[in-house]
Amino acid sequence: MSTATRAAERTEAAGGERTAAGSRERMVRSAALLFREQGYSGTAFSDVIAHSGAPRGSIYHHFPGGKSQLAQEAVAWAAAAIATRLDEALASERSTAGVLGAFLAPWREVLERSDFRAGCPLVAITVETEVPPQLARAVADAFAGWQELLAARLRRAGIRPARARTLASLTLAAIEGAVLLCRAQRDTAPLDAVAAELARAIEAARA
Repeated sequence: MSTATRAAERTEAAGGERTAAGSRERMVRSAALLFREQGYSGTAFSDVIAHSGAPRGSIYHHFPGGKSQLAQEAVAWAAAAIATRLDEALASERSTAGVLGAFLAPWREVLERSDFRAGCPLVAITVETEVPPQLARAVADAFAGWQELLAARLRRAGIRPARARTLASLTLAAIEGAVLLCRAQRDTAPLDAVAAELARAIEAARA
């Protein structure tokens, strides 16, 4: 076999690996996006395949653990995406109101672009009655990660650790609750109200 042939085969193999990885990533992302609107039980493999455009047989190849495995990876993807957005908000904004506004902006966009059909994929999974234990743990870990990011920021702002933890819990619960109210009322006003009240609570804790 010539050197050129071997090089061509390596290039083709690398391209196939990239294609496979791309299909896998698209399916994970699609699952997270679909969970936001349809929930865990309401989303089938066929929905993920149609949404992602991945080859039909590939989903069983990439996720031999079934729907639970796909959902766990979708949760990890969503958790990382929100954590990245929170990190960016914390790095770019100085004021408490600015941080909250930057963090809430993607939620507002999701609500408005979906005509208030989409919410948080983690909440969508949490409220299900039949969720595999591994998936429930993945969701709990994701929420804990967001809470710790918020608590760390509050500690750096001079708030005592115990108070920072409770404020982080309050912030996360208030935002998730506001998203639900926005969907019910088909209006983003609850996000604005929650942001204003959270900013006041956090500033009071810093005083």
